[in-house]
Amino acid sequence: MALRVVSTGGDLTAIAFHPILWALAVAVFAVIVLQSVIYLRAIRKSATAAELTQAEVTQAVRTGAVAAIGPSLAVALVALSLLPLFGTPAVLTRIGLVGSAPYDVAAAGIGASTVGASLGGDGYTAKVFAISFAAMCVLGVLWMVSALIITPLFNQTGKVLRKVNPKVMAIAPLVVLPLAFAFLIISEVGKSPINGIVLVVSAVIGGACLLAAMKWGVHWLREWGLGIAIFGSLLVGAAVAVS
Repeated sequence: MALRVVSTGGDLTAIAFHPILWALAVAVFAVIVLQSVIYLRAIRKSATAAELTQAEVTQAVRTGAVAAIGPSLAVALVALSLLPLFGTPAVLTRIGLVGSAPYDVAAAGIGASTVGASLGGDGYTAKVFAISFAAMCVLGVLWMVSALIITPLFNQTGKVLRKVNPKVMAIAPLVVLPLAFAFLIISEVGKSPINGIVLVVSAVIGGACLLAAMKWGVHWLREWGLGIAIFGSLLVGAAVAVS
């Protein structure tokens, strides 16, 4: 996919694929790889204290990696659709890093609207692209800064609640997590009947994988079950949407 070249505001393709943007994108992913290596080493060092064997740690990491395949495919499909608007480096650093296409597209649209332009429209010049990309980055930074500020506050709140009543913190995850998943499910199912079909199919496939793993001892299905359920339900959803 190629960005179109506009007559005003400079060559959009040259700006969107500038070497500096490529260098920054590579640097971002280099930091992610470094963080992953540090976390994995820390997990293996702390395994003994958590009464885990190295084999169990390896299995847990492998399970997480497999489970991430399905959501990653969804992000990749969204990223492909946004390449004509923002170019590869911008998509890699924003959609590839955060994974929230609606948030970033909304931020970019706000940035473009400040100069009376729209994303991908006739007035989408190199200048508008720069403003939109800056808006995505600034709002993304604010998102991460707010997480840095709010997370310690939640941690302190948790410590206070443990002192008041330890049972509260033990019960809270059991209540909050189901409510969070229920909210996500209800919000998605209400968007279209296809979303409901995808939900049901994923539940059936996931349940079948878990039952097979328990009944016949197919242990690898415990690791691959979530990925299989996501991928299978996406295929069914795509087939229903096309038909």
